[in-house]
Order: sequence, then C-alpha cells, then structure tokens
Amino acid sequence: MNIDQVFEAFNSLRVLVVGDVMLDSYVWGKVERISPEAPVPVVNVSKREYRLGGAGNVLLNVQALGAEAIICSVVGVDAAGDTLCAKLTDLGLNCEGLIRSESRITTIKERIIAGSQQVVRIDTETDKYISDEERERLVNKVKELIPTCQVIIFEDYDKGVLSAEAIAEITSFANEHGVPTVVDPKKRNFLSYHNTTLFKPNLKELREGLKVDFDVDNDGELQTVVQQLKETLNAQGALITLSERGVFIDYQEEVHHLPAHIRKIADVSGAGDTVISIAACCVALGLPSRTVAGISNLGGGLVCESVGVVPINKELLRKEALKEKLL
Repeated sequence: MNIDQVFEAFNSLRVLVVGDVMLDSYVWGKVERISPEAPVPVVNVSKREYRLGGAGNVLLNVQALGAEAIICSVVGVDAAGDTLCAKLTDLGLNCEGLIRSESRITTIKERIIAGSQQVVRIDTETDKYISDEERERLVNKVKELIPTCQVIIFEDYDKGVLSAEAIAEITSFANEHGVPTVVDPKKRNFLSYHNTTLFKPNLKELREGLKVDFDVDNDGELQTVVQQLKETLNAQGALITLSERGVFIDYQEEVHHLPAHIRKIADVSGAGDTVISIAACCVALGLPSRTVAGISNLGGGLVCESVGVVPINKELLRKEALKEKLL
C-alpha cells in the first residue's frame, strides 16, 4: 500500500470510540466594570458556543480522516446531555452507542473569556463510576458494535465511564473477534488495560502510571521502561508521545524513536487526540509500526500549528506523509 492508498483506505473504516465524552462551552464577552457584589469582573456576554470535548475531539479527528466514528459513552438526562446529542447529530456523528443516565450529570467545561483572556473555567461533572446496570448496558452495546468495526479506541478521562471491569470485558470480546484495541489512558485505570493492541500514554502518564523515573534523553532507558510497560500490561505495542522529543514506538517487534518536526507551535491542545485517532486508523489497516508512528507524529505536530482544539486536515497530512516518504 502506498500513502495515497492508505489515505483512501481510511474512508472504509468504522472506528468505535469508548470513553468519556463531554461538552465544551465557550462564553465570550467584555469586561467594563467590577461587580458591586464582590471584587470580580462583570462579563457582558456577546457570544456562546458549544463544542465536543473529551472523546468528542477524537470522534472529530477520526471523521476528518474519512472514517466513520461511533461513540459509546454514558451521559446524563439533562440539558447538557441534550445539547451534546444535538451537537453529535449536527456534525453527522453516529450516536447509537450513547446511553442516557437518570442518575448522572453530563460533563460540561465552561470557559468564560473576556477579550482574549480566560477569566474563569466552570466544570460541572462527576468522576464516580457509572452504576453496574449502566456498565452492563454500555458493555452490551459495545459488544453489539464490535463485529462491525475495524478498531476500538479507549478514550479515558477518568470521569467514570470506563472501569477495570468494563475494560476487561470489552478487550476480551474484541480480542475474540480479532478487532484491535488502542488506548489513550489516564491515571486511575492506567494498569487496568491488559491484553490491548497499542497503548499510547504521554511521557508524564508513563512515569506516573509505572511510578518510575528515567532519563528520557537516553533511548536505552526509555526502551527498558517501555518494555516494562508492555510486559506489565501484556500489550502488543506501546506508542509514547514525547512532545518536543517526538514519539517512541515499540510494536510488531520493532522499536523506533522518531523526532518531532520543527513547527511554529500555536497551541498544543488536542494533539494527543489527533495522535490516537491516526494511530488507531493505521493499526486497523495493519500498517508497519514505523508508518503508524510516523503518520501519527506528523498529525500531532500539524494540529499544534492551529490555535484551539481542531481536528486534523487530512489533505495536508497526506501531502506531508508523501513528502516524508512514510511508506
């Protein structure tokens, strides 16, 4: 397969994203006075906008690559949940795996911005695990969808949708059906992701998850820690994002450390979401480990050139991958 064929093949993929989906709210306004009630600015609102957050940004990146993105998550029966569902539908995303819970609130992160300055962020959320009954509904829905999908992304933000039990059940079922699993972990369940295909922590998560410290500039030390990670989790592969140091992959019995591309960095927000989305689509196509790491590394760098959280530009990524001769 050449690069053009790879990017064409992305269009045929169905990608199941399981994890914490959220709503990002932005409120823009002006500050012209201080409140008489307390020494705080009064923001006179001029505009509001809702965007997909958490696993939602992974859905948008998968969709931007041309694949079909399907979310499996649990959100509340509340106004934020209604807005979230409407947003998913408006963006043409598949919501059949979305479960509404009477006992849970939808995560919403609200940013109040005056001029170009963020004044305050208000988080409405719970990080309690979903109930046993909700977990059963979620797992059953995932099992129903797995045979129709080519890869599963676990998008964990420690908000309670994913638990050790859910992860084990889903991974086991996926492995039985030969569907690869790609993981974007957080702290709480870090060591619960056994028997997955590709595990993608960043450097901070790797250090905290294994409770080890090492010299990241020493490839020998890094390789030893990544090998320890793979053995601990019995993972087929690991892809470590290292910010300005690029990416490190140990997968398919190959090890590669690819340097970061020199970029004019505007904003690193959402780069990890882009990396996991690209890596999952590459794994679904059975691409070589260096290509998986190479295209993911390119994509993560490209989105850092844009301000704010934006999905990858597929055509730009394709051109850069051709230029870099990644296949």
